[in-house]
Amino acid sequence: MTLPKTMRAMVTMGHGGMEQMVMRTDWPRPDPGDGEVLVQIGACGLNNTDVNTRTGWYSKAVSAATGSDGYDDVGQNDPSWGGAPIVFPRIQGADACGRIVAVGAGVDPGRIGERIITDNWLRDPGDPLNKDKTGYFGSECDGGFAEYTVMPSANARAVVSDLSDAELATFSCSYSTAEGMLTRAGVTGADTVLVPGASGGVGGALVQLAKRRGARVIAMASETKHAEVATLGPDVILPRMPDNLKSEFTGERISVVADVVGGPNWAALIDVLTRGGRYTCSGAIAGPIVELDLRTLYLRDLTFTGSTVIDPEVMTNLIRYIEAGEIKPALAATYPLEDLHAAQTAFIEKTHTGNIVVIP
Repeated sequence: MTLPKTMRAMVTMGHGGMEQMVMRTDWPRPDPGDGEVLVQIGACGLNNTDVNTRTGWYSKAVSAATGSDGYDDVGQNDPSWGGAPIVFPRIQGADACGRIVAVGAGVDPGRIGERIITDNWLRDPGDPLNKDKTGYFGSECDGGFAEYTVMPSANARAVVSDLSDAELATFSCSYSTAEGMLTRAGVTGADTVLVPGASGGVGGALVQLAKRRGARVIAMASETKHAEVATLGPDVILPRMPDNLKSEFTGERISVVADVVGGPNWAALIDVLTRGGRYTCSGAIAGPIVELDLRTLYLRDLTFTGSTVIDPEVMTNLIRYIEAGEIKPALAATYPLEDLHAAQTAFIEKTHTGNIVVIP
């Protein structure tokens, strides 16, 4: 296969608005280094990390909701998920699906031709469980908003599936995030799990993956999205935030809240947890600053877990679920790569259900 020397890529030039994402048709195609593979991208999904990194939302100086233009307040020392500034220009895009077309030294040439999705977490090969030594694909290295990308061979997870590239590109971030949350919270078939924001990529994945574990699932979403959320299989669907949330749970025992929403209604979510319940969080789409009455936490024996860097086996399990057909993609829309501005605008507006994907 003859590979081009240049490629089309959407390149983020710095923290800021959409104008920082610049379409280039002459960007140098990368070559795989030692232990790396070159992937021809078939599709790449959108996620909140891409938006948050571009806007600098991870900075503690920003208190607005995800997707807000908070970058004017970005601090200089902590604007990325890991607390250290990222290097620009940067090709973002964490959720790549494609095929391996070349390999670097030390990688089995037999991998050429494999269909893969990304394991987003870049781990230290000598210390893979050390969360302080992890990076993120599309943040600490270039990602999938391009025709080609390179990644460590270990992060190119082979998958055998009849799903399209666009459908497979919905899984990496949203579903691994959701599975990581449920794993950290120890969700089992004995639990009733409340999922705010169930129409989003992670929210919908939480519904499916909690059901796969045998849990009872109560989904919350805008009423206009209830029919689409119902296809994911929750036991109950509620409006996004009922006037009196607690009154909705007569006879229910909410043992887990799996949340990526946060925001002003956060305290109401905590208040519905039963004694000994668990709250697990991997996002704050509606806003990161919340109010907690510590008496609720300790008098009700609650456990809070944050979930960002997933354990290595989470992605292994996720590939197994995909190949067995135990979970399904929720593909909301596809856009050409050059329309990434429009795709990300739609993503931020949250009028869709599921995941949005761009195709080179």
